[in-house]
Amino acid sequence: MIKKLEIKGVHIVIDEELNKYATNKIGKLDRYLPRKARESAHAEIFLKEAKEKSNKKRTCEVILTLPNDKLTAKETTINIYAAIDIVEAKMKNQIKKYAETHGTRGIRRKVIARLKRET
Repeated sequence: MIKKLEIKGVHIVIDEELNKYATNKIGKLDRYLPRKARESAHAEIFLKEAKEKSNKKRTCEVILTLPNDKLTAKETTINIYAAIDIVEAKMKNQIKKYAETHGTRGIRRKVIARLKRET
Protein backbone atom coordinates (compact mmCIF):
# COMPACT_ATOMS: atom_id res chain seq x y z
CA MET A 1 0.00 0.00 0.00
CA ILE A 2 1.12 3.53 -0.71
CA LYS A 3 1.96 4.97 2.69
CA LYS A 4 1.28 8.64 1.91
CA LEU A 5 -2.28 8.77 0.60
CA GLU A 6 -4.57 11.79 0.85
CA ILE A 7 -8.23 11.78 -0.16
CA LYS A 8 -9.93 15.13 -0.63
CA GLY A 9 -13.56 15.76 -1.53
CA VAL A 10 -14.81 18.81 -3.38
CA HIS A 11 -18.60 19.34 -3.16
CA ILE A 12 -18.99 15.70 -2.11
CA VAL A 13 -19.19 13.98 1.26
CA ILE A 14 -16.65 11.18 1.55
CA ASP A 15 -18.15 8.46 3.72
CA GLU A 16 -16.23 5.54 5.20
CA GLU A 17 -17.17 3.14 2.39
CA LEU A 18 -15.96 5.49 -0.37
CA ASN A 19 -12.79 6.26 1.55
CA LYS A 20 -12.02 2.56 1.98
CA TYR A 21 -12.76 1.80 -1.70
CA ALA A 22 -10.49 4.56 -3.00
CA THR A 23 -7.73 3.65 -0.54
CA ASN A 24 -7.78 -0.01 -1.58
CA LYS A 25 -7.86 0.67 -5.33
CA ILE A 26 -5.25 3.41 -5.52
CA GLY A 27 -3.14 2.19 -2.60
CA LYS A 28 -2.43 -1.14 -4.27
CA LEU A 29 -0.76 0.53 -7.24
CA ASP A 30 2.56 0.45 -5.41
CA ARG A 31 3.14 -3.14 -6.52
CA TYR A 32 3.86 -1.80 -10.02
CA LEU A 33 6.40 0.78 -8.81
CA PRO A 34 10.16 0.17 -8.70
CA ARG A 35 11.32 -0.64 -5.18
CA LYS A 36 13.24 2.58 -4.69
CA ALA A 37 10.25 4.67 -5.70
CA ARG A 38 7.84 2.94 -3.27
CA GLU A 39 9.31 4.65 -0.22
CA SER A 40 8.79 8.19 -1.46
CA ALA A 41 5.57 7.72 -3.45
CA HIS A 42 2.83 10.17 -2.50
CA ALA A 43 -0.73 9.96 -3.87
CA GLU A 44 -3.42 12.62 -3.76
CA ILE A 45 -6.98 11.64 -4.70
CA PHE A 46 -9.46 14.39 -5.52
CA LEU A 47 -13.12 13.38 -5.68
CA LYS A 48 -15.34 16.10 -7.13
CA GLU A 49 -19.02 16.48 -7.89
CA ALA A 50 -20.14 19.03 -10.47
CA LYS A 51 -23.83 19.85 -10.43
CA GLU A 52 -25.18 20.85 -13.79
CA LYS A 53 -28.81 21.36 -14.72
CA SER A 54 -30.01 17.79 -14.45
CA ASN A 55 -26.80 15.77 -14.50
CA LYS A 56 -24.47 15.20 -11.62
CA LYS A 57 -21.04 14.42 -12.93
CA ARG A 58 -18.46 12.95 -10.61
CA THR A 59 -14.75 13.28 -11.22
CA CYS A 60 -11.84 11.35 -9.79
CA GLU A 61 -8.36 12.78 -10.21
CA VAL A 62 -5.21 11.10 -8.91
CA ILE A 63 -1.82 12.78 -8.70
CA LEU A 64 1.02 10.40 -7.92
CA THR A 65 4.29 12.08 -7.01
CA LEU A 66 7.37 9.93 -7.62
CA PRO A 67 11.09 10.72 -7.26
CA ASN A 68 11.67 11.75 -10.89
CA ASP A 69 8.17 12.38 -12.18
CA LYS A 70 4.59 13.34 -11.40
CA LEU A 71 1.82 11.16 -12.87
CA THR A 72 -1.78 12.32 -13.20
CA ALA A 73 -4.99 10.67 -14.32
CA LYS A 74 -8.50 12.11 -14.42
CA GLU A 75 -11.90 10.65 -15.31
CA THR A 76 -15.46 11.99 -15.20
CA THR A 77 -18.51 9.71 -15.09
CA ILE A 78 -21.92 9.52 -13.46
CA ASN A 79 -20.79 6.96 -10.88
CA ILE A 80 -17.84 7.83 -8.61
CA TYR A 81 -16.87 4.18 -8.14
CA ALA A 82 -16.59 3.69 -11.91
CA ALA A 83 -14.43 6.81 -12.13
CA ILE A 84 -12.08 5.38 -9.49
CA ASP A 85 -11.82 2.09 -11.40
CA ILE A 86 -11.00 3.81 -14.69
CA VAL A 87 -8.42 6.08 -13.06
CA GLU A 88 -6.81 3.03 -11.47
CA ALA A 89 -6.39 1.40 -14.90
CA LYS A 90 -4.96 4.61 -16.38
CA MET A 91 -2.49 4.98 -13.51
CA LYS A 92 -1.43 1.35 -13.82
CA ASN A 93 -0.44 1.90 -17.45
CA GLN A 94 1.45 5.10 -16.62
CA ILE A 95 3.29 3.44 -13.74
CA LYS A 96 4.35 0.53 -15.95
CA LYS A 97 5.85 3.01 -18.44
CA TYR A 98 7.56 4.84 -15.58
CA ALA A 99 9.01 1.58 -14.25
CA GLU A 100 10.45 0.69 -17.64
CA THR A 101 12.40 3.94 -17.85
CA HIS A 102 13.30 4.38 -14.16
CA GLY A 103 13.54 0.75 -13.09
CA THR A 104 16.58 -1.10 -11.93
CA ARG A 105 19.46 -1.81 -14.22
CA GLY A 106 18.74 -5.55 -14.35
CA ILE A 107 15.27 -4.98 -15.70
CA ARG A 108 16.63 -2.81 -18.51
CA ARG A 109 19.07 -5.57 -19.45
CA LYS A 110 16.24 -8.09 -19.61
CA VAL A 111 14.14 -5.82 -21.82
CA ILE A 112 17.05 -5.13 -24.18
CA ALA A 113 17.90 -8.84 -24.37
CA ARG A 114 14.28 -9.68 -25.13
CA LEU A 115 14.17 -7.06 -27.90
CA LYS A 116 17.36 -8.41 -29.44
CA ARG A 117 15.94 -11.94 -29.49
CA GLU A 118 12.80 -10.79 -31.31
CA THR A 119 14.70 -9.07 -34.13
